[in-house]
Amino acid sequence: MVFLVQRLIGTYYQKQFIGIQTVITVDARNHGDSPHSSDMTYSHMAQDIVQLMNDLGFQKSILIGHSMGGSTMMYVALNYPQLVEKLIIVDMSPVRVSPQLMEMEKIFKAMRTANLEGIPTLTKARTSIRDQLANAIKSLPLRQFLVMNLVEADIGKYKWRVNLPVLEQNFASQIAVFPDVGSKIYNGPTLFIGGSNSDYIRVEDHDKIKKLFPSAGFTYINGANHWVHADKPTEFLKTTIDFVNQT
Repeated sequence: MVFLVQRLIGTYYQKQFIGIQTVITVDARNHGDSPHSSDMTYSHMAQDIVQLMNDLGFQKSILIGHSMGGSTMMYVALNYPQLVEKLIIVDMSPVRVSPQLMEMEKIFKAMRTANLEGIPTLTKARTSIRDQLANAIKSLPLRQFLVMNLVEADIGKYKWRVNLPVLEQNFASQIAVFPDVGSKIYNGPTLFIGGSNSDYIRVEDHDKIKKLFPSAGFTYINGANHWVHADKPTEFLKTTIDFVNQT
């Protein structure tokens, strides 16, 4: 099996072998070490996934994505269903915008206005920025996740690895809203994993979601917020593996 996992930090893609299974972790454009671009739509990000699969010679993959990565993987499945063996979407909905999602704009602002000057080491810089972000971001795991995007541009000089200007510019119009796909559907095995404390995937929206993904199942992990895999990693991993292993 081949897994393509959309993530927001790390290297452009990294191969790991688990038994006979191959896992590819994919940075979105303008994230991690992927190229920066002024084009930031789900159509562009889906094309990136398709091109990567072609480059690596993968005919079919299990796609996993969280949040924006989830929307990207949904778009791939709806437009290129022949490439998708199974689909796992983590705390993202194709039919509504959660009010919590709009808090990302506050997070972007906090990252943009953080003081990166006068800090001698990257470790101390990340600690300082983690503490600076506390005024706008109460969740410590989320702050720890975000500061991993801080990298050293030069000795004693730091920058955000993500392309903040483009993300801020395109967020409300291109990222927060799932695009209209017309009558397209993906009939393959699909699992939506939500956090029980998140409002991104509402129970009352299940029927609307199943119009796009007729085979979709839904599960909620107790005690998790939007960052399900960070809040409850053990439970998230078990849920994911159980679904992958279903025949």
